[in-house]
Amino acid sequence: MTPAEAPPRPPGPDPPPAGPPAGARSAFRGTAGRATLALIALRVLYAFNWFDVGPGLPAIGVEFGIGSVGWGLLLAAFFAGAGALQIPAGLLARRWGTRSVALGGAVVLGGAVLASSLAPSFLALVALRAVAGAGAGLFFSPAIALVTTLHAEGRRGVPVGVFSSAYTVGAGLGLFAGALLLGPLGWRGLLALGGILTLGLVPVALWFVPRWAGAPPPAGARPAPGIPRALTSRSLWVLGLSFIGLEGASLSAGQYFVPYAEAARAWSPALAGGIAALFVFPSFFGGPIGGGLTERFANRRTQLAVFTAVPAALLLAIPFVGLGAIAAIGSLFAFAFGMVYAIMYVLPPYLPGFRRDELSLAIGMFNGIQLAGGALVASIAGWAVDVYGYSSLWWVLGGGAIATLVLLPLFPVTGRTVPPSPDRASAGPA
Repeated sequence: MTPAEAPPRPPGPDPPPAGPPAGARSAFRGTAGRATLALIALRVLYAFNWFDVGPGLPAIGVEFGIGSVGWGLLLAAFFAGAGALQIPAGLLARRWGTRSVALGGAVVLGGAVLASSLAPSFLALVALRAVAGAGAGLFFSPAIALVTTLHAEGRRGVPVGVFSSAYTVGAGLGLFAGALLLGPLGWRGLLALGGILTLGLVPVALWFVPRWAGAPPPAGARPAPGIPRALTSRSLWVLGLSFIGLEGASLSAGQYFVPYAEAARAWSPALAGGIAALFVFPSFFGGPIGGGLTERFANRRTQLAVFTAVPAALLLAIPFVGLGAIAAIGSLFAFAFGMVYAIMYVLPPYLPGFRRDELSLAIGMFNGIQLAGGALVASIAGWAVDVYGYSSLWWVLGGGAIATLVLLPLFPVTGRTVPPSPDRASAGPA
Protein backbone atom coordinates (compact mmCIF):
# COMPACT_ATOMS: atom_id res chain seq x y z
CA MET A 1 0.00 0.00 0.00
CA THR A 2 1.42 3.38 -0.96
CA PRO A 3 1.29 6.34 1.38
CA ALA A 4 -1.47 7.85 -0.74
CA GLU A 5 -3.57 4.74 -0.26
CA ALA A 6 -3.01 4.52 3.50
CA PRO A 7 -6.16 5.11 5.55
CA PRO A 8 -6.26 8.31 7.58
CA ARG A 9 -5.07 7.99 11.17
CA PRO A 10 -7.92 8.14 13.69
CA PRO A 11 -8.09 11.37 15.68
CA GLY A 12 -6.06 11.36 18.85
CA PRO A 13 -2.66 12.32 20.22
CA ASP A 14 0.30 12.19 17.84
CA PRO A 15 2.64 9.21 18.21
CA PRO A 16 5.57 9.99 20.52
CA PRO A 17 8.68 11.12 18.64
CA ALA A 18 12.01 9.44 19.14
CA GLY A 19 13.88 10.61 22.20
CA PRO A 20 13.09 11.01 25.89
CA PRO A 21 9.53 11.38 27.12
CA ALA A 22 8.07 14.87 27.06
CA GLY A 23 8.22 16.93 30.21
CA ALA A 24 5.33 18.01 32.39
CA ARG A 25 4.93 21.36 30.62
CA SER A 26 4.22 19.86 27.17
CA ALA A 27 1.59 17.54 28.68
CA PHE A 28 -0.67 20.54 29.30
CA ARG A 29 -0.44 22.25 25.93
CA GLY A 30 -2.72 22.08 22.91
CA THR A 31 -6.10 20.37 22.67
CA ALA A 32 -5.07 17.46 24.88
CA GLY A 33 -3.60 19.81 27.47
CA ARG A 34 -6.69 22.01 27.69
CA ALA A 35 -8.93 18.95 27.97
CA THR A 36 -6.70 17.50 30.68
CA LEU A 37 -6.82 20.74 32.67
CA ALA A 38 -10.63 20.82 32.44
CA LEU A 39 -10.82 17.25 33.76
CA ILE A 40 -8.35 18.10 36.54
CA ALA A 41 -10.58 21.02 37.57
CA LEU A 42 -13.56 18.66 37.80
CA ARG A 43 -11.40 16.26 39.80
CA VAL A 44 -10.70 19.08 42.29
CA LEU A 45 -14.44 19.74 42.75
CA TYR A 46 -15.10 15.99 42.90
CA ALA A 47 -12.86 15.85 45.96
CA PHE A 48 -14.18 19.09 47.46
CA ASN A 49 -17.69 17.61 47.43
CA TRP A 50 -16.36 14.44 49.07
CA PHE A 51 -14.45 16.11 51.90
CA ASP A 52 -16.41 19.28 52.72
CA VAL A 53 -18.81 17.27 54.86
CA GLY A 54 -15.97 16.57 57.35
CA PRO A 55 -15.91 20.01 59.03
CA GLY A 56 -19.69 19.94 59.26
CA LEU A 57 -19.97 16.58 61.06
CA PRO A 58 -20.41 18.07 64.57
CA ALA A 59 -23.06 20.54 63.33
CA ILE A 60 -24.86 17.79 61.42
CA GLY A 61 -24.78 15.67 64.58
CA VAL A 62 -26.35 18.46 66.63
CA GLU A 63 -29.08 19.19 64.07
CA PHE A 64 -30.10 15.57 63.56
CA GLY A 65 -29.20 14.16 66.99
CA ILE A 66 -26.57 11.65 65.86
CA GLY A 67 -23.08 10.85 67.18
CA SER A 68 -19.83 9.43 65.83
CA VAL A 69 -21.52 6.21 64.65
CA GLY A 70 -23.78 8.35 62.50
CA TRP A 71 -20.75 10.27 61.24
CA GLY A 72 -19.22 6.99 60.11
CA LEU A 73 -22.45 6.04 58.34
CA LEU A 74 -22.54 9.40 56.56
CA LEU A 75 -18.93 9.08 55.39
CA ALA A 76 -19.48 5.46 54.38
CA ALA A 77 -22.52 6.41 52.26
CA PHE A 78 -20.38 8.37 49.82
CA PHE A 79 -17.80 5.56 49.76
CA ALA A 80 -20.50 2.99 49.09
CA GLY A 81 -22.13 4.98 46.30
CA ALA A 82 -18.78 5.63 44.61
CA GLY A 83 -17.71 2.01 44.97
CA ALA A 84 -20.98 0.56 43.67
CA LEU A 85 -20.75 2.48 40.38
CA GLN A 86 -17.09 1.82 39.55
CA ILE A 87 -17.66 -1.35 37.54
CA PRO A 88 -20.95 -0.17 35.96
CA ALA A 89 -19.12 3.01 34.92
CA GLY A 90 -16.55 0.92 33.06
CA LEU A 91 -19.24 -1.18 31.38
CA LEU A 92 -21.20 1.92 30.38
CA ALA A 93 -18.03 3.54 29.03
CA ARG A 94 -17.45 0.53 26.75
CA ARG A 95 -20.93 1.04 25.31
CA TRP A 96 -21.44 4.82 25.32
CA GLY A 97 -17.93 6.26 25.51
CA THR A 98 -15.87 7.52 28.39
CA ARG A 99 -16.52 11.19 27.70
CA SER A 100 -20.31 10.83 27.99
CA VAL A 101 -20.16 8.70 31.12
CA ALA A 102 -17.53 10.81 32.90
CA LEU A 103 -19.28 14.13 32.35
CA GLY A 104 -22.70 12.62 33.02
CA GLY A 105 -21.34 11.40 36.35
CA ALA A 106 -20.16 14.91 37.17
CA VAL A 107 -23.72 16.17 36.61
CA VAL A 108 -25.13 13.50 38.96
CA LEU A 109 -22.49 14.36 41.56
CA GLY A 110 -23.16 18.10 41.47
CA GLY A 111 -26.93 17.71 41.46
CA ALA A 112 -26.99 15.26 44.37
CA VAL A 113 -24.64 17.41 46.46
CA LEU A 114 -26.80 20.45 45.83
CA ALA A 115 -29.91 18.46 46.79
CA SER A 116 -28.21 17.16 49.96
CA SER A 117 -27.90 20.75 51.19
CA LEU A 118 -31.71 20.70 51.46
CA ALA A 119 -31.98 17.29 53.16
CA PRO A 120 -34.93 17.31 55.61
CA SER A 121 -33.65 14.37 57.70
CA PHE A 122 -30.49 12.46 58.45
CA LEU A 123 -31.65 9.43 56.43
CA ALA A 124 -32.33 11.68 53.45
CA LEU A 125 -28.86 13.19 53.83
CA VAL A 126 -27.27 9.72 53.90
CA ALA A 127 -29.24 8.67 50.80
CA LEU A 128 -28.30 11.80 48.87
CA ARG A 129 -24.64 11.41 49.84
CA ALA A 130 -24.80 7.88 48.44
CA VAL A 131 -26.24 9.25 45.16
CA ALA A 132 -23.48 11.87 45.09
CA GLY A 133 -20.96 9.09 45.56
CA ALA A 134 -22.56 7.21 42.67
CA GLY A 135 -22.04 10.26 40.47
CA ALA A 136 -18.43 10.39 41.62
CA GLY A 137 -18.08 6.72 40.69
CA LEU A 138 -19.43 7.35 37.20
CA PHE A 139 -16.98 10.21 36.73
CA PHE A 140 -13.78 8.81 38.16
CA SER A 141 -12.48 5.82 36.18
CA PRO A 142 -13.80 7.08 32.80
CA ALA A 143 -12.13 10.43 33.50
CA ILE A 144 -8.78 8.72 34.13
CA ALA A 145 -9.28 6.78 30.89
CA LEU A 146 -9.95 10.09 29.12
CA VAL A 147 -6.68 11.56 30.40
CA THR A 148 -4.88 8.39 29.33
CA THR A 149 -6.31 8.45 25.79
CA LEU A 150 -5.45 12.14 25.41
CA HIS A 151 -1.71 11.43 25.70
CA ALA A 152 0.64 9.12 23.84
CA GLU A 153 2.08 6.00 25.44
CA GLY A 154 5.17 6.86 27.46
CA ARG A 155 3.87 10.35 28.17
CA ARG A 156 0.93 9.52 30.38
CA GLY A 157 2.65 9.24 33.74
CA VAL A 158 2.76 12.96 34.56
CA PRO A 159 -0.77 13.96 33.40
CA VAL A 160 -2.34 10.88 34.98
CA GLY A 161 -0.33 11.52 38.16
CA VAL A 162 -1.45 15.15 38.30
CA PHE A 163 -5.07 14.14 37.69
CA SER A 164 -4.85 11.48 40.38
CA SER A 165 -3.44 13.81 43.01
CA ALA A 166 -5.54 16.83 42.02
CA TYR A 167 -8.21 15.48 44.32
CA THR A 168 -5.98 16.51 47.21
CA VAL A 169 -6.37 20.15 46.23
CA GLY A 170 -10.14 19.75 46.45
CA ALA A 171 -9.90 17.64 49.58
CA GLY A 172 -7.62 20.17 51.25
CA LEU A 173 -10.00 22.98 50.28
CA GLY A 174 -12.94 20.94 51.52
CA LEU A 175 -11.31 20.51 54.91
CA PHE A 176 -9.54 23.82 55.42
CA ALA A 177 -11.80 26.23 53.54
CA GLY A 178 -14.76 24.19 54.75
CA ALA A 179 -13.73 24.72 58.36
CA LEU A 180 -13.43 28.47 57.74
CA LEU A 181 -16.68 28.80 55.75
CA LEU A 182 -18.71 26.65 58.12
CA GLY A 183 -19.41 29.64 60.38
CA PRO A 184 -20.80 32.04 57.76
CA LEU A 185 -22.39 29.43 55.46
CA GLY A 186 -23.34 26.57 57.77
CA TRP A 187 -22.98 22.99 56.62
CA ARG A 188 -25.91 23.32 54.22
CA GLY A 189 -24.44 26.37 52.49
CA LEU A 190 -21.07 24.65 52.26
CA LEU A 191 -22.58 21.65 50.46
CA ALA A 192 -24.63 23.91 48.18
CA LEU A 193 -21.48 25.81 47.16
CA GLY A 194 -19.76 22.61 46.03
CA GLY A 195 -22.76 21.43 44.05
CA ILE A 196 -23.20 24.75 42.23
CA LEU A 197 -19.50 24.98 41.30
CA THR A 198 -19.50 21.42 39.95
CA LEU A 199 -22.57 21.92 37.79
CA GLY A 200 -21.12 25.18 36.50
CA LEU A 201 -17.87 23.53 35.41
CA VAL A 202 -19.47 20.71 33.39
CA PRO A 203 -20.25 22.91 30.34
CA VAL A 204 -16.63 24.09 30.34
CA ALA A 205 -15.42 20.48 30.25
CA LEU A 206 -17.89 19.68 27.47
CA TRP A 207 -16.34 22.47 25.43
CA PHE A 208 -12.70 21.54 25.97
CA VAL A 209 -12.76 17.72 25.99
CA PRO A 210 -12.83 16.65 22.32
CA ARG A 211 -15.40 14.13 21.16
CA TRP A 212 -12.71 11.77 19.89
CA ALA A 213 -11.37 11.31 23.43
CA GLY A 214 -12.82 8.03 24.60
CA ALA A 215 -15.36 8.05 21.79
CA PRO A 216 -18.07 5.36 21.77
CA PRO A 217 -17.70 2.42 19.36
CA PRO A 218 -18.72 3.01 15.73
CA ALA A 219 -22.39 2.62 14.89
CA GLY A 220 -23.39 -1.03 15.01
CA ALA A 221 -20.32 -2.09 16.97
CA ARG A 222 -20.71 -3.81 20.32
CA PRO A 223 -18.25 -4.80 23.05
CA ALA A 224 -16.82 -8.30 22.73
CA PRO A 225 -19.26 -10.95 24.00
CA GLY A 226 -18.70 -12.78 27.24
CA ILE A 227 -17.35 -11.66 30.59
CA PRO A 228 -14.82 -8.81 30.21
CA ARG A 229 -11.29 -9.87 31.06
CA ALA A 230 -10.93 -7.06 33.57
CA LEU A 231 -13.58 -8.60 35.83
CA THR A 232 -11.68 -11.87 36.13
CA SER A 233 -8.14 -10.46 36.26
CA ARG A 234 -6.28 -11.77 39.30
CA SER A 235 -3.94 -8.79 39.10
CA LEU A 236 -6.80 -6.30 39.41
CA TRP A 237 -8.45 -8.21 42.26
CA VAL A 238 -5.15 -8.31 44.17
CA LEU A 239 -4.57 -4.61 43.50
CA GLY A 240 -8.03 -3.80 44.82
CA LEU A 241 -7.95 -5.97 47.93
CA SER A 242 -4.38 -5.03 48.92
CA PHE A 243 -5.24 -1.34 49.26
CA ILE A 244 -8.61 -1.44 51.00
CA GLY A 245 -6.92 -0.27 54.18
CA LEU A 246 -5.12 2.58 52.44
CA GLU A 247 -8.37 3.67 50.79
CA GLY A 248 -10.10 3.89 54.14
CA ALA A 249 -7.18 5.73 55.74
CA SER A 250 -6.52 8.20 52.92
CA LEU A 251 -10.17 9.23 52.58
CA SER A 252 -11.09 9.16 56.28
CA ALA A 253 -8.06 10.49 58.15
CA GLY A 254 -8.49 14.10 57.09
CA GLN A 255 -12.25 14.13 57.59
CA TYR A 256 -12.07 12.55 61.04
CA PHE A 257 -9.13 14.73 62.05
CA VAL A 258 -11.20 17.92 62.40
CA PRO A 259 -13.57 16.55 65.08
CA TYR A 260 -10.65 14.60 66.62
CA ALA A 261 -8.52 17.75 66.99
CA GLU A 262 -11.40 19.81 68.36
CA ALA A 263 -12.56 17.18 70.86
CA ALA A 264 -9.34 15.41 71.89
CA ARG A 265 -6.86 18.28 71.47
CA ALA A 266 -9.12 21.31 72.08
CA TRP A 267 -7.81 22.98 68.91
CA SER A 268 -9.67 25.78 67.16
CA PRO A 269 -11.64 24.93 63.97
CA ALA A 270 -9.16 26.89 61.85
CA LEU A 271 -6.13 25.04 63.28
CA ALA A 272 -7.89 21.67 63.07
CA GLY A 273 -8.90 22.30 59.46
CA GLY A 274 -5.43 23.51 58.51
CA ILE A 275 -3.70 20.41 59.90
CA ALA A 276 -6.41 18.15 58.44
CA ALA A 277 -5.62 19.60 55.01
CA LEU A 278 -2.03 18.35 55.43
CA PHE A 279 -3.40 14.80 55.47
CA VAL A 280 -4.45 15.20 51.85
CA PHE A 281 -2.91 18.24 50.12
CA PRO A 282 0.77 17.10 49.83
CA SER A 283 -0.30 14.11 47.74
CA PHE A 284 -0.68 16.59 44.88
CA PHE A 285 3.12 16.56 44.66
CA GLY A 286 3.38 12.80 45.13
CA GLY A 287 1.11 12.00 42.17
CA PRO A 288 3.31 13.24 39.31
CA ILE A 289 6.38 11.66 40.93
CA GLY A 290 4.62 8.32 41.33
CA GLY A 291 3.29 8.44 37.77
CA GLY A 292 6.76 9.18 36.42
CA LEU A 293 8.33 6.35 38.42
CA THR A 294 5.78 3.90 37.06
CA GLU A 295 6.91 4.42 33.47
CA ARG A 296 10.62 4.42 34.27
CA PHE A 297 11.05 1.48 36.65
CA ALA A 298 9.70 -2.04 36.85
CA ASN A 299 9.79 -2.66 40.63
CA ARG A 300 6.24 -1.39 41.17
CA ARG A 301 5.28 -3.95 43.77
CA THR A 302 8.11 -2.78 46.02
CA GLN A 303 7.18 0.86 45.46
CA LEU A 304 3.55 0.18 46.38
CA ALA A 305 4.49 -1.70 49.56
CA VAL A 306 7.06 0.78 50.90
CA PHE A 307 5.10 3.94 50.12
CA THR A 308 2.04 2.48 51.89
CA ALA A 309 3.44 0.68 54.95
CA VAL A 310 5.91 3.28 56.27
CA PRO A 311 3.57 6.33 56.35
CA ALA A 312 0.66 4.21 57.59
CA ALA A 313 2.78 3.02 60.53
CA LEU A 314 3.43 6.64 61.46
CA LEU A 315 -0.33 7.26 61.85
CA LEU A 316 -0.20 5.09 64.96
CA ALA A 317 1.93 7.74 66.68
CA ILE A 318 -0.56 10.59 66.32
CA PRO A 319 -2.15 10.26 69.81
CA PHE A 320 1.30 10.54 71.42
CA VAL A 321 2.96 13.46 69.58
CA GLY A 322 2.50 17.21 69.31
CA LEU A 323 1.43 19.65 66.65
CA GLY A 324 4.65 19.75 64.65
CA ALA A 325 5.01 15.97 64.51
CA ILE A 326 1.36 15.52 63.51
CA ALA A 327 1.82 18.03 60.68
CA ALA A 328 4.90 16.12 59.47
CA ILE A 329 3.16 12.73 59.70
CA GLY A 330 0.11 13.98 57.85
CA SER A 331 2.24 15.55 55.10
CA LEU A 332 4.36 12.42 54.61
CA PHE A 333 1.28 10.19 54.61
CA ALA A 334 -0.43 12.34 51.97
CA PHE A 335 2.65 12.62 49.76
CA ALA A 336 3.15 8.84 49.87
CA PHE A 337 -0.42 7.82 49.10
CA GLY A 338 -0.40 10.32 46.22
CA MET A 339 2.50 8.33 44.77
CA VAL A 340 0.75 5.01 45.40
CA TYR A 341 -2.50 5.95 43.67
CA ALA A 342 -0.70 7.42 40.66
CA ILE A 343 1.27 4.18 40.29
CA MET A 344 -1.92 2.14 40.43
CA TYR A 345 -3.74 4.27 37.85
CA VAL A 346 -0.89 4.12 35.34
CA LEU A 347 -0.42 0.34 35.79
CA PRO A 348 -3.29 -1.30 33.81
CA PRO A 349 -1.70 -1.01 30.31
CA TYR A 350 1.39 -2.80 31.70
CA LEU A 351 -0.57 -5.80 32.99
CA PRO A 352 -0.81 -9.11 31.10
CA GLY A 353 -3.90 -9.42 28.92
CA PHE A 354 -4.73 -5.72 28.96
CA ARG A 355 -7.42 -4.64 26.49
CA ARG A 356 -7.54 -1.01 25.42
CA ASP A 357 -11.35 -0.94 25.37
CA GLU A 358 -11.41 -2.11 29.00
CA LEU A 359 -9.25 0.65 30.47
CA SER A 360 -12.13 2.36 32.30
CA LEU A 361 -13.40 -1.02 33.48
CA ALA A 362 -9.96 -2.10 34.71
CA ILE A 363 -9.52 1.05 36.77
CA GLY A 364 -13.10 0.87 37.98
CA MET A 365 -12.61 -2.77 38.94
CA PHE A 366 -9.83 -2.30 41.47
CA ASN A 367 -11.03 1.12 42.57
CA GLY A 368 -14.52 -0.23 43.25
CA ILE A 369 -13.08 -2.96 45.46
CA GLN A 370 -11.03 -0.38 47.34
CA LEU A 371 -13.97 1.97 47.81
CA ALA A 372 -16.26 -0.78 49.07
CA GLY A 373 -13.62 -1.83 51.57
CA GLY A 374 -12.89 1.80 52.41
CA ALA A 375 -16.54 2.31 53.32
CA LEU A 376 -16.23 -0.56 55.78
CA VAL A 377 -13.06 0.95 57.26
CA ALA A 378 -14.78 4.32 57.69
CA SER A 379 -17.68 2.66 59.49
CA ILE A 380 -15.37 0.65 61.76
CA ALA A 381 -13.43 3.83 62.57
CA GLY A 382 -16.63 5.62 63.62
CA TRP A 383 -17.65 2.66 65.78
CA ALA A 384 -14.19 2.49 67.37
CA VAL A 385 -14.29 6.18 68.30
CA ASP A 386 -17.70 5.70 69.89
CA VAL A 387 -16.64 2.66 71.92
CA TYR A 388 -12.93 3.18 72.63
CA GLY A 389 -12.34 6.90 72.14
CA TYR A 390 -10.44 8.94 69.58
CA SER A 391 -7.06 7.28 70.13
CA SER A 392 -8.42 4.06 68.60
CA LEU A 393 -9.13 5.92 65.35
CA TRP A 394 -5.48 5.88 64.32
CA TRP A 395 -5.06 2.20 65.10
CA VAL A 396 -7.97 1.38 62.79
CA LEU A 397 -6.75 3.60 59.95
CA GLY A 398 -2.99 2.98 60.17
CA GLY A 399 -3.25 -0.67 61.15
CA GLY A 400 -5.81 -1.38 58.45
CA ALA A 401 -3.62 0.12 55.72
CA ILE A 402 -0.77 -2.17 56.74
CA ALA A 403 -2.86 -5.29 57.31
CA THR A 404 -4.37 -5.53 53.82
CA LEU A 405 -0.91 -5.36 52.21
CA VAL A 406 -0.52 -9.04 53.11
CA LEU A 407 -2.06 -9.85 49.70
CA LEU A 408 0.35 -7.71 47.67
CA PRO A 409 2.95 -10.51 47.06
CA LEU A 410 0.32 -12.11 44.78
CA PHE A 411 0.53 -9.12 42.42
CA PRO A 412 2.69 -9.85 39.34
CA VAL A 413 6.03 -8.20 38.72
CA THR A 414 5.40 -5.82 35.80
CA GLY A 415 7.89 -4.80 33.15
CA ARG A 416 8.30 -1.48 31.41
CA THR A 417 6.21 -2.60 28.44
CA VAL A 418 3.86 -5.42 27.51
CA PRO A 419 3.33 -6.80 23.99
CA PRO A 420 0.07 -5.44 22.55
CA SER A 421 -2.82 -7.87 22.50
CA PRO A 422 -4.58 -8.20 19.12
CA ASP A 423 -7.29 -5.71 20.00
CA ARG A 424 -4.66 -3.14 21.02
CA ALA A 425 -2.84 -3.53 17.72
CA SER A 426 -5.92 -2.53 15.75
CA ALA A 427 -7.41 -0.04 18.12
CA GLY A 428 -5.61 3.05 16.84
CA PRO A 429 -3.59 5.37 19.02
CA ALA A 430 -4.25 5.20 22.70
